[in-house]
Amino acid sequence: MYITIITPAGQGSKAGNRATAERWQRLLVQAGYCVSVVTEYKGEHCDLLLALHAWRSHEAIRIFEKFWPDKPLIVALTGTDIYRHQQEYPEQTLHSMQAADALIGLHANVGDDIPERFREKLLTLYQSAEPPAGYRKPPGNAETSADTFEVCVIGHLRDEKDSLRAAFASRLLSPGSRIRVSCAGKPHNRNWQTLAEQEMQSNPRFRWLGELEKAEALQLMVRSQVLVMSSVMEGGANVISEACRAGLPVIASDIPGNIGLLGEDYAGYYPVGDTHSLAALMERTEQDNGFLQLLRRQVDQLAGLFTPENEQASLEQAVSLALKRCSGKAF
Repeated sequence: MYITIITPAGQGSKAGNRATAERWQRLLVQAGYCVSVVTEYKGEHCDLLLALHAWRSHEAIRIFEKFWPDKPLIVALTGTDIYRHQQEYPEQTLHSMQAADALIGLHANVGDDIPERFREKLLTLYQSAEPPAGYRKPPGNAETSADTFEVCVIGHLRDEKDSLRAAFASRLLSPGSRIRVSCAGKPHNRNWQTLAEQEMQSNPRFRWLGELEKAEALQLMVRSQVLVMSSVMEGGANVISEACRAGLPVIASDIPGNIGLLGEDYAGYYPVGDTHSLAALMERTEQDNGFLQLLRRQVDQLAGLFTPENEQASLEQAVSLALKRCSGKAF
């Protein structure tokens, strides 16, 4: 079977959707499929189209329907699809959901946030991650210098990520706190670059590292004691998968996309956008070793969700579901 994956993120991009598309390509090839990743689709032959983004891939989906109405379509729903584009561009976004023979959601609560009529064809897929190369998880406390308790924020700097929330929270810490916030990510625009540079100049607890290569970002995790995931909307962030696989405790905003990965009972949530609550939670991880160890145990327990084997099995289930539903269509 020949599968085409379409993503808006071009070759060489470090955007999460590009990484997802290329990882899915590898996993599907391992499962025995022939797979290509494209950024434009003009009706070329394939046996199945897998579209990342309901809204951004809408035109390609329309073309696929026109040229290949009897072939299966899978649509992977992103955070912006679920939490923005459904409302801003309902015609295109909902049409893509309707056209799909199978929908992929990247966290367990996606079904609560899409129309009920689509839930029967929704499959949850947990994105996988490999532990950092050469990483051996320490027993008990992570190694930390006497002078620094490292908190990392990893992801492109953009409004949806609320990327400087941890930096703002670090301004509220007690004078004796050893916390330093290290932020890695490409700015979405010039304004975000300016904001990051200004924050670094005025906040001695904050440093912006710019866009890092994958291996460098993983090593930042190894050096850190906590990861902050501060997004206001997420479809299921792969950085949480990476943190869990590395045994790195996570402090996360209490949005559906984070709760759908970490679970309702996870102890490290703060109210989204609440700087004071985030500061208190950051300081608690530094000062209360029992709490830090609780978070570490919880991410350790979740790590098994985020293996390549599980992700490959979910992709194969999505293909099977799409084929089954497509074969039942009346043309």
